[in-house]
Amino acid sequence: MKKFAVVAVVFFLAAGVAFAKDYEITKRAGEYNVEVKIDNNPAIVGNNNFEVRVKDASGRTVTDAKVVVEYSMPAMPGMPAMNYKAPGVLKGSEYRGSMNLSMSGSWSVAVKIIKGGKTSTMKFTVDAK
Repeated sequence: MKKFAVVAVVFFLAAGVAFAKDYEITKRAGEYNVEVKIDNNPAIVGNNNFEVRVKDASGRTVTDAKVVVEYSMPAMPGMPAMNYKAPGVLKGSEYRGSMNLSMSGSWSVAVKIIKGGKTSTMKFTVDAK
């Protein structure tokens, strides 16, 4: 019976990891509602795919903007600041791309929506493991 309990616990833990939900955050950026999904939760050191969905004030999906995801980590003793940009490529109604987080720790992320000469920014933080 003890062996069955151990096997059951291991199975459910593995199933939880296999079906873990993406990291999701929704915030306003100027006049837009922005939803960001990252395929790893928590984010990992290495490639993390993202999807950005932008909606205007009336709830319509925006597909004629330029989206850029900027991510950075501040300088630390013995290490310079790290600043990167990843373009969002429109696929259907979402802008998709990939961030390569080069080390574990807290990363600042800014999603920039550029449309009609105006830039709106959504900011949040992810912790890479």
